[in-house]
Amino acid sequence: MTNKKTTAKTATKKAPAKKAPAKKAAAKKAPAKKAAAKKTAAAKKAPAKKAPAKKTAAAKKAPAAKAAPRRAKKVQSPFSVGDYVVYPHHGAATIIKRERIDFDGERQEYFVLEIATDQLTVRVPVGKAVDLGVRPVISQNKARQVFRTFKEEPQEAGKNWSRWYKLLTEKINSGDIFQVAEVVRDLTYAQQVKGISPALKRMLAKARLIIISELRFALNLDEEEAVKRLDRALPKVEMPEEV
Repeated sequence: MTNKKTTAKTATKKAPAKKAPAKKAAAKKAPAKKAAAKKTAAAKKAPAKKAPAKKTAAAKKAPAAKAAPRRAKKVQSPFSVGDYVVYPHHGAATIIKRERIDFDGERQEYFVLEIATDQLTVRVPVGKAVDLGVRPVISQNKARQVFRTFKEEPQEAGKNWSRWYKLLTEKINSGDIFQVAEVVRDLTYAQQVKGISPALKRMLAKARLIIISELRFALNLDEEEAVKRLDRALPKVEMPEEV
C-alpha cells in the first residue's frame, strides 16, 4: 500500500514536468516575433530611402537646362498687316503677315513682305523696319512729281565713269523713288544717245521695275498700264540724221 501511494504521489508530482517543454517552445517562438518585428521595422524604414525621389527631382530639373525663349514684347510700328510699303532695292511690297520667330534664345516679331515684282518674300524685324528703310508707298501727288522728274535735264557720266556708276548704284539702293527716277532718266538718255554696257542695262531694268511697282500701288494701276505711263513720261531723244 505504501508503495502504491508513493508511486501515485511521485506520478502526480512528475506530471507537471511535462509542461516544461511547452514553456521552452514558447520561449523559442519569442525570437520569431522579434524577427518579424525587425522585418516589419525594416519594411517600414525602406521608404525612408529617397533615392527614387532624387531621380524624379533630377528628371524635373533636366528641362531647366534649356532656357525657354524670352517672350517678345509687343513692338509698336507705324505699319500693319495689309499695308503697301517700299523695301529698298526691291521696290513696292505688301505686308502679308506679322509673325514671331525664336532666334538666339529670344523671340522676335517680324513683318513678312511680299515683293510686288520679284516674286520674293522678305522678313523684316518689326522694331527695325523704319531703320532698314521701309517706308509707305507714295501718294498720287508724289507720283505726279515723279513723272516731272523724267522731264528734267539728264546727268551724264562725263569723264569719271566709275564715279558715275557708283552714284547710280547708291541711288537705286536708297529706296527714294525720286533718286530711282533719276537713274531711269539718266540711263534711258545714255542708252538712246550712245548706248550703255550690259551692267548698266541690268541696272536700268532694275530701276524701271522699282518705279513701276510703286506707281502701280500709288495710282492703282495694273502692271501693263504702269509700264505705258512710264514710257510716255520718258523723253525721246531725236538723233540728227547722218548726211
